[in-house]
Amino acid sequence: MKEGEEAPGFELEGSDGKKHTLKDFKGKPLVVYFYPRDNTPGCTRESCDFTAGLTAFRRAGAEVVGISPDSVKSHLGFIEKQGLRHLLLADPERQVSTEWGVYREKVLYGKKSLGIVRSTFIVDGKGVVRKVFDKVKVDGHVDKVLAALKELD
Repeated sequence: MKEGEEAPGFELEGSDGKKHTLKDFKGKPLVVYFYPRDNTPGCTRESCDFTAGLTAFRRAGAEVVGISPDSVKSHLGFIEKQGLRHLLLADPERQVSTEWGVYREKVLYGKKSLGIVRSTFIVDGKGVVRKVFDKVKVDGHVDKVLAALKELD
């Protein structure tokens, strides 16, 4: 997916027990980050960083959601264990991850496999992708996303 394209819609179950669609977030920017797996070191740091920055994102008028192939039950345990304050969405069939272009071949220690490539998207209030962060490195990432969000206005 590229900047300037309409973000693919989705309907996924959230950690709050409700179904969520992209349209639920119309009218305000949405930061969507895809991560490989709950309770792994990099994913934990990234999710905790987004929670730490949540107030700043909301001051900028944006909401934050994380999406992974984990189940809602896994998300609930992850949220409780890490004290996360933002919504996590479950994509166990990897359909949304595929449509957004983040479920693809990746190489880890020389071995090729299919998986979630850590990625973040800023979607504007009209559903258009305004910024893409591909193959994200966790350290400093949330600050970069927040800076990019502020530059969009």
